Amino acid sequence: MGLAKGLVIAAPRSGSGKTVITLGLLAALRRRGVAVAPAKTGPDYIDPAFLGRAAGRPAVNLDPWSMSPHRLKHLAAQQAGEALLIVEGVMGLFDASADGTGSTADLAELLELPVILVVDGDKQSQSVAPLVAGFANWRVGVRVAGVILNRVASTKHERMLVDALGPTGIPCLGAIPRDPALVIPERHLGLVLPGDIDTFEPFLAAAAEAIGDYIDLDRLQALATPIAETQDSPAPLPPLGQRIAIAHDAAFAFLYPHLLDGWCGQGAELTFFSPLANEAPAADVDAIFLPGGYPELHGATLAAAETFKAGLLAARDRGALIYGECGGFMVLGEVLVDKSGMPHEMAGLLPVITQIDRPKRTLGYRRLTQSALPWPTLLNGHEFHYSSVKQSRLPPLFEATDATEAPLPPMGAVIGRVMGSYAHVVDAA
Repeated sequence: MGLAKGLVIAAPRSGSGKTVITLGLLAALRRRGVAVAPAKTGPDYIDPAFLGRAAGRPAVNLDPWSMSPHRLKHLAAQQAGEALLIVEGVMGLFDASADGTGSTADLAELLELPVILVVDGDKQSQSVAPLVAGFANWRVGVRVAGVILNRVASTKHERMLVDALGPTGIPCLGAIPRDPALVIPERHLGLVLPGDIDTFEPFLAAAAEAIGDYIDLDRLQALATPIAETQDSPAPLPPLGQRIAIAHDAAFAFLYPHLLDGWCGQGAELTFFSPLANEAPAADVDAIFLPGGYPELHGATLAAAETFKAGLLAARDRGALIYGECGGFMVLGEVLVDKSGMPHEMAGLLPVITQIDRPKRTLGYRRLTQSALPWPTLLNGHEFHYSSVKQSRLPPLFEATDATEAPLPPMGAVIGRVMGSYAHVVDAA
């Protein structure tokens, strides 16, 4: 067994406050001098940015739908090192994809880590007991080791909840009172990035104070269990090229660390540039990656970034591979129409027009089949956007199905070595 230990922070449902509680736990433990290692269940870019800020080190994604068990165990052990691994769950503990897999419970069982259940105490009292007992006894192999009560109205309310939990035998680690200061602002794709919140550091300090004041951190740490060491690391996705330029700024913020680490481990040289600062990719790269993010919030700036766009055209003309995911795909197109209906001229490398015009999100896991990228034919990924695309009859980048293997329309477009789609690739299938 490794020296590191870990816990999973989960909840009965979304909106229970597990992100705020997890941030507070990371910050409070760090204040105590405890080395903490953050991770997020599932395909999420926003929460890991917050978790990384709270922990003082980057977070990783542990996605039990897209990643193999071997990959998950290796990433968990690698991330933890000799620290306390704190894994934030996704949605409710047992909520999964359409095929019934990929839940926080699946991850906790695979990694053999105990679950700390964050329960929203608002508008309930004694009913908390059957709720917690039901979650604790629902599935063999998933151990609910403790409860944190959130949004408790008063000392009297807390006593009613704690007394009710007594017969369950599951320890209550503490109760966080209602506090409007412990709320993170939201944006159309979910939470804003921490750099977008002027008051993030005071918020984080308040969360750490609340956790330190109301949660038994010694007891919580004692509940953590060891993380098994892994032997051989699983094969990562091959790099897009030997020298890869990666767009990275507020418009291109969605990167999975395990992919970049895997490319570096295979000898690829990575450089980063900012399209928002009108920077061009390095002239000697043989591949360019435009990841997802929020280009629709920076349409005018990107439209005016002539040096950036000229750099893409020059790279295309010399035969470099240029790949865009979601927001990056939108920027490779001709025009991006923002939410207000304002069109912005993009790079024009693919004859597509994208528009922020959907009242609801398009989201879900995707199984992808492809031959244009230097990756395996079969890939796992996900889709998450509010925009739609109009394009000419181009060869698609991916044939796609959803998590249940139901066929979806082909995704993306390819012209020569320029390609992109709305899919975010996570791992080989």
